[in-house]
Order: sequence, then C-alpha cells, then structure tokens
Amino acid sequence: MKTQGDKASAAGLPKLLSAEEVSEYLGIPVTTLCRWRHLGTGPTAVRVGRHLRYEAAAVRKWLRDRAA
Repeated sequence: MKTQGDKASAAGLPKLLSAEEVSEYLGIPVTTLCRWRHLGTGPTAVRVGRHLRYEAAAVRKWLRDRAA
C-alpha cells in the first residue's frame, strides 16, 4: 500500500512527513506523537529548520517493530 510519504519530491527523494501526517496515518493525536518523541519511544524524526519531519519508511519500520 502506497502512502503519502511514498510520493517523490521534485528532487526524486521520498517526501518527508509532518507530525500531523504521521499522527493521521497512525490514528493518534499529535500530542501523543510529541510525547513519544520526548520519551524516545516513537518513530525517529529529523529536524529540518524549525520543523520535525519523518521518513515514511522509518515510520513503517517502527510500526512493524512494535507489532512484533
């Protein structure tokens, strides 16, 4: 199943997801995602300037690891 993060950007790289997009994908509030990041238990995020971004592949891997 393709997700929004699988779409390529103009540079040909996968699109980075915002916290809002990841929370919608996981079906959780953004505040929960932020709390997980603070506790070090959520998917890995990178800071791009002032913004947090998530790689779709990293989010899917984190989700698979949690299901195992």
